[in-house]
Amino acid sequence: MTSLEVSLAGLKLRNPTVLASGILGVSLGSARRVESAGAGAFTTKTITKEPRRGYFNPTFVATEHGYLNAVGLANPGIEHFCSELREIVKSLSIPVLLSAGGWSGEELVEVAKRGLECGAHAVELNVSCPHVKGMGVELGHNVEEVVEAVRQIRSAGGRVFVKLSVHHNYLKLAEAVIDAGASGLTAINTVRGMAIDIYARKPVLSNVYGGYSGPAIRPIAVRVVYELYERFPETPIIGVGGVDSWEGAVEMLLAGATAVGVGSAIALKDLEIFREIAEGLRKYLESEGFSSVKELVGLAHRR
Repeated sequence: MTSLEVSLAGLKLRNPTVLASGILGVSLGSARRVESAGAGAFTTKTITKEPRRGYFNPTFVATEHGYLNAVGLANPGIEHFCSELREIVKSLSIPVLLSAGGWSGEELVEVAKRGLECGAHAVELNVSCPHVKGMGVELGHNVEEVVEAVRQIRSAGGRVFVKLSVHHNYLKLAEAVIDAGASGLTAINTVRGMAIDIYARKPVLSNVYGGYSGPAIRPIAVRVVYELYERFPETPIIGVGGVDSWEGAVEMLLAGATAVGVGSAIALKDLEIFREIAEGLRKYLESEGFSSVKELVGLAHRR
């Protein structure tokens, strides 16, 4: 029988789909919907030490080939979120990853450790958000600080993934965090972009700049995942960026992803995208003569 199960740094996923951070990730109700829709794992929205209101509207705009957003990492803060996280973990039968953000490595560690205490099965360090000044991409440029955060979280016994950006020297950062004990990598975050209203003659987003997502960035994400797998074939990778179909998921797996993150596609296809991808994967495996989805991981490198 064809198997869709994968192991992600010791976490067992019923299929390789993962809800990407930033989508439906702060309530028990949305978590249950994601699980019921067939996702293999659930990632929360990025949670910071203190509550964040985020940016004023407009914070989201649909473009011809994707989406721009600058929500500003709005979230309730880790202490307020902790009780909700406990309920999410208790109620779901799939792994739960906490996306942790912060203004410094110390804050990342504080949020991550608290999240693990509250039941998260792993943390994903968001050192790559492209539109919040002072954190995200800017923090990710400080390799030593991220490395120290990884060391401290690992020393506390937690699984930790580091979310990479094309705006970093991502191969250098990946090597450093892997050497520090990172459990895996997530690639990629949204790409820095903007939109201008040609009649108002000003930027559309209140923050001016935002993170660009959607099908247009998938070739970029596939290239990054391919490069990461080529350099670090033993390290689990969650491939994220523009996956809106089972074909896109297969491409990510062939490039070297162990699991595949799904985010902005939900805006167009709703949560049914998870079931669509899982069913498409199963049919593809059967028609192509594979017995397990694990056989696809990195297969494009065997030329």
